[in-house]
Amino acid sequence: MEEEEQNKGKKNKYSIIIPTYNERLNIALIVYLVFKHLREVDFEIIVVDDGSPDGTQDIVKQLQQVYGEDRILLRARPRKLGLGTAYSHGLKHASGNFVVIMDADLSHHPKYLPSFIRKQMETGASIVTGTRYVSGGGVHGWNLMRKLTSRGANVLAQTLLWPGVSDLTGSFRLYRRSVLEDVINSCVSKGYVFQMEMIVRASRKGYHIEEVPITFVDRVYGSSKLGGSEIVEYLKGLAYLLVAT
Repeated sequence: MEEEEQNKGKKNKYSIIIPTYNERLNIALIVYLVFKHLREVDFEIIVVDDGSPDGTQDIVKQLQQVYGEDRILLRARPRKLGLGTAYSHGLKHASGNFVVIMDADLSHHPKYLPSFIRKQMETGASIVTGTRYVSGGGVHGWNLMRKLTSRGANVLAQTLLWPGVSDLTGSFRLYRRSVLEDVINSCVSKGYVFQMEMIVRASRKGYHIEEVPITFVDRVYGSSKLGGSEIVEYLKGLAYLLVAT
C-alpha cells in the first residue's frame, strides 16, 4: 500500500505558486526549504512578483541560475494587482496537476508540504488546507490582540457561513488543478477576502476538503501587509458571502 502511494505520488506534479511583493529577504530561504522538503516529488515553483521595488525579481533570477529555469519560474507583473489575480496568473503558467498556494514570508513553512501531499493521497481530497485551529496547529509570534482578532474573525465566519473547515482565512493550501480552476473562476473578491471566498465556494460546490494542522509563524523579515483597510475589506467580504453563497 505504501509503495503504491509513493508510485502515485511520483506520477503527480505539484505547481507551487508564491505571490511576492518586497520579499527579497525571504524568497531565497523559502525556495531552499521547498527543495529540502520535497526531494522525492516532481514540482515547480512559480513566483508571481508584483513589481517589487526591493529587488525580489533579481534574487529570483539568481535562484533560476542555481535550480534551473524549469524549476523556478518568474512570472512578473508590472504592479500590485491583487492576491486573487496573482493566483490566476500563476495558474496560467502551471504545468502540474496539483497546485499549492503559499506565502513567501516564511509564515507557511515548507516542512508541512509532505503532510499535505500525504493527506491528499490517503483521502483523495480535492483540497487540503492548513489550519491553525485544530489540535497540533497554532500561531507563533503574534501578540494576544492579534490572536484574538484572528480567532474572532474565524468564529464569526464559521457562525455565519458554516463552511465545514476550521480556518477560513488561511492561505496555505493544496488543490487539484481542475478544482482550483473551477473555484477561482467563481470568485469575485480581491485581496485577503479571496482566500475565504475560495474555501467557502469550494465547500458549497461539494468538493472534498481535508485539513492538516500547521503552526503559522509571523514574518521575520519585512513588514506585514495586513492593516485596517484589510480588516474593513474582510467584514465587507463576509457580508457579501453571507448573501451570495
